[in-house]
Amino acid sequence: MSGWNTIESDAGVFTALVEDLGVKNVQFEEILDLSPDYLRAIAPIYGVIFLFKYISSNPDDEVDGNYDFEAGENIFFANQTIQNACATQAILSVLLNKSQQTAGDIDIGDSLADFREFTQAFPPELRGEALSNSELIRDVHNSFARSNPFIDENTRAATESDDVYHFIAYTPINGVLYELDGLQAAPLSHGACNNEEFPHKVIPVLQRRIGRYPITEIRFNLLAMIQDPRLRAMEIGDLETVRREEDKREAWQWENALRKHNFVGFAHEVLKGVIKMKTREGKYGEWLDNAKKEMAKKMAERKEDGKDEYED
Repeated sequence: MSGWNTIESDAGVFTALVEDLGVKNVQFEEILDLSPDYLRAIAPIYGVIFLFKYISSNPDDEVDGNYDFEAGENIFFANQTIQNACATQAILSVLLNKSQQTAGDIDIGDSLADFREFTQAFPPELRGEALSNSELIRDVHNSFARSNPFIDENTRAATESDDVYHFIAYTPINGVLYELDGLQAAPLSHGACNNEEFPHKVIPVLQRRIGRYPITEIRFNLLAMIQDPRLRAMEIGDLETVRREEDKREAWQWENALRKHNFVGFAHEVLKGVIKMKTREGKYGEWLDNAKKEMAKKMAERKEDGKDEYED
């Protein structure tokens, strides 16, 4: 069985991913302004996906929010049991708690509805195992990994010097604002919150999370799961918004295609052409020496940084 590969925190990637899973009329938007007015402008918001640098915490550290161990079958919550799956797991933490089957708003499609029903009575640990072992979910997730024939994500484990990043979800469920983090023991409650209150009640929670880091830390990413804006635009005859959203999706489709494409063959042909040209000009040796010096310089700079980025 193949493993799970790292995918990017990107609105186009996440939108296409959920569509490939069978979800209808859902889109992701990057949140650039933590203000209630900005969030209300893109409503309805089903939840937010937050990416941050993961820092191992001390068991005695105070947790923001309150563990809700009694949530049980009323909430879909799964523990993370495998590396690199947390992006899709965070997305599903919102989707499977907002499905029409749970009196929510989203048509999640037959496959995810069946998965939710199958795992409904499972404890969080077993739900996490079921998610990790789902061929459909894993294959769709991996289809959005960048093509890189020189790196095997299944064998290259993160080390202590690597920056590890983690995804979690925030969403209102049954009148409560929940933080759903597969690395926690249970959902974390942040108090009473309905769908209309979510845009302004989630902001202080996110600000507290960001406030745990030094002021110089800026490597965060926040994506909102929203209703496809084209639906509302078509209802009111806003053709300009419809065209703008269509153009955005065409750009996303192109970018996603580039992510999946392997350019090794193309690069090989280009390199052969350059070598042929340099040899004909009598500058092959000089060009090769310069290339070696430049590569040595880049390797030294990378060694000085001493860090690669990995998703938890």
